[in-house]
Amino acid sequence: MDDLLVGGAPQDSELVRAAHLGDAGCLGLLLARHRAGMRAVALGLLGHSQDAEDAVQEAALIALRRIGDIRDPDAVGPWLRMVVRNVCRAQLRKMSAVPMAEPAKAVAVDRSGGPPDPAEVLDRHALRDWVWSALEDLSPGLRLVTMLRYFTDVTSYEDIAALCATPVGTVRSRLNQARTKLAGALLSSADRVHDDATALSALHRRLAEETMVSAYRGELASALSDRWSPQADVIWPTGKRTGIDYLPAAFDRDVSAGVRQKLLNVVAGREVVIWEAALLNPPEDPFHCPPGVVWAHFLDRGRVSKLRLHHPRRR
Repeated sequence: MDDLLVGGAPQDSELVRAAHLGDAGCLGLLLARHRAGMRAVALGLLGHSQDAEDAVQEAALIALRRIGDIRDPDAVGPWLRMVVRNVCRAQLRKMSAVPMAEPAKAVAVDRSGGPPDPAEVLDRHALRDWVWSALEDLSPGLRLVTMLRYFTDVTSYEDIAALCATPVGTVRSRLNQARTKLAGALLSSADRVHDDATALSALHRRLAEETMVSAYRGELASALSDRWSPQADVIWPTGKRTGIDYLPAAFDRDVSAGVRQKLLNVVAGREVVIWEAALLNPPEDPFHCPPGVVWAHFLDRGRVSKLRLHHPRRR
């Protein structure tokens, strides 16, 4: 970004092009430059309320994920205001899904029929490290709901509440707090040197795959002893609590019944690591297990101190 500032204030189009290449400082400057216009749209639709402030924060996070989709760099101002407008309309409709702006001629259409995966978009635009550095500055409670909501398929308030063992109202409150704090942290930390979040996620994906292989070999207990605290708690979807010694036996029972787990996604922070896996039941017993399971690992000095398992609701 320093080169852009040599000749005076850079044009929006210059900032957009630099942001496409992964310059977090330029993206932060764009959001700061257009914040007043974004807020004006929110106030016009939602009035002077906390909902309007939340909409601006939500729109900033969406813009962060979708900046690489802008086809006309000179249209970033109208695009950002359209993002806010879509968020506000979603709030007015009281939709529970995360809104994804798709203004005409500004955002690439996702042909799959659903929103692009935020983690993939962030990787593609070299901004993931910036986001994760800001995310790690959140409190543990705010960090967990944000990781689930924006980086996994556990996006409904009900599923997040069940996994976090907290009321739905608390989830909503924490997400509102997280959006506000995260957007502010992103703007204030744009020029810092950030940890390599992509490498961290790759490391934990490899560890997850190794753990699964060990489990199918009947060696899960050994794998857990290498990376888990001996006093680690396991909280099952039913709410039952056990030690880690119960986990290998339970896994073996599912394997003996013909159930397999297919690892779909790994989201890794310094203190929380989330695995998402599909549960593949045998043809003769298609409802033996729910369709999927989420492993939420809580780390203490690099070792798992608690695991919470959750079966997302069937869609």
